Amino acid sequence: MLTFKEFLANKCDCPDCPDCDCCEELQIEESEYQGRKVKLNKPTAGDVKKFKVYVKNEKGNVVKVNFGDPNMEIKRDDPARRKSFRARHNCENPGPKWKARYWSCYQWRAGAKVER
Repeated sequence: MLTFKEFLANKCDCPDCPDCDCCEELQIEESEYQGRKVKLNKPTAGDVKKFKVYVKNEKGNVVKVNFGDPNMEIKRDDPARRKSFRARHNCENPGPKWKARYWSCYQWRAGAKVER
């Protein structure tokens, strides 16, 4: 499994990327979590925290990852705040996709919209 840093380094620029196998790690697919159909690797508005995302863990099980403080605003468009956040959370090595830190760092990447 690729880390977020490796994914960004190997990011594909092909026009039909959702249909090709080169970016398989972050392709959105459907799976089942506690009897419901859910989309994998797609951050959505959370119920317990600010965001939630369903991913497969190292065993292949679908798990729900909750992350983000619901009472705080993401201000990642300010370069100083983004730099500070990414340094504080060690976003150079965010860890596996089934951890909250990976997805927090994913939301704080430069030049991207916050997915809700």
